[in-house]
Amino acid sequence: MKPVIKYIVRWGAYPIIFGGCALALLAATSNHLPYWPLVPLISGLGMACVALLEHLQPYEPAWLSDHGDTGVDILHALVSLTLIFLTAESASFLVQFLPVASLWPTRWPTWAQVLLAGAIIDFGLWSMHRASHSNVRLWKLHAIHHSAERLYWLNGERRHPLSALVLGAPGITVAVFAGAPPEIIGCWLAIVAVHLAFQHANVDYSVGILRQVLCVAEIHRWHHKRDYEDAQVNFGEFWLIWDHLFGTFHHERQGVRAGEVGLRDETAPMSYLGQLAWPWRT
Repeated sequence: MKPVIKYIVRWGAYPIIFGGCALALLAATSNHLPYWPLVPLISGLGMACVALLEHLQPYEPAWLSDHGDTGVDILHALVSLTLIFLTAESASFLVQFLPVASLWPTRWPTWAQVLLAGAIIDFGLWSMHRASHSNVRLWKLHAIHHSAERLYWLNGERRHPLSALVLGAPGITVAVFAGAPPEIIGCWLAIVAVHLAFQHANVDYSVGILRQVLCVAEIHRWHHKRDYEDAQVNFGEFWLIWDHLFGTFHHERQGVRAGEVGLRDETAPMSYLGQLAWPWRT
């Protein structure tokens, strides 16, 4: 590959693709364009670009091959993304019956409202993610996410549906009760869906010094280390602010490579239904 293309992919992949999708989603929300099918299509396009980049410039060539996990990861992604994109619809329905506060700064620009909702939701995700590593019952649900023995774009959605609800419900509930409009919440979650593809991507890319605040792949790979003691770091879903504040941030120059991710003492079933039942069998 020509050096100039490698340079563009390495330094431009995240700002161009993620940034472009985020701007498009913010524009759609600001202009009150139909959520369906526009918002899922924008996120889907961003994730598809990440998948293509993996074959153009992989971080770890060994992770390109199917480990017997592609089919089940597709099913996980379909379920998880459906939950994500139905959240705005669910919130729209629930606010009709809930005592929602009038605290939300509805006069703020859309981008500021989305960032505020994102901060609330992200802290909830960080808190429940960390709890999922310390609580035995929650870990049984969350372990499926860590059972992957390679990291690639689909891993971001490899979650037990109950684990997804445990992780996301607290922060989303607080945002809803604070009066965040459903379309604002939906916009943030659509942005995060693209980010999660990058967070687990098998792409040789970097965001430079921004890796101190954004939980991108070079940071998140440490969280998937097979050595469990080394994986109790970098719980952030999007921001790393919470990891810095609570002392769980970790980064080293040498990256995590093939053979170093997955579960050390357990082996998850390879089928989707087997993985759904697995937390109650272990």
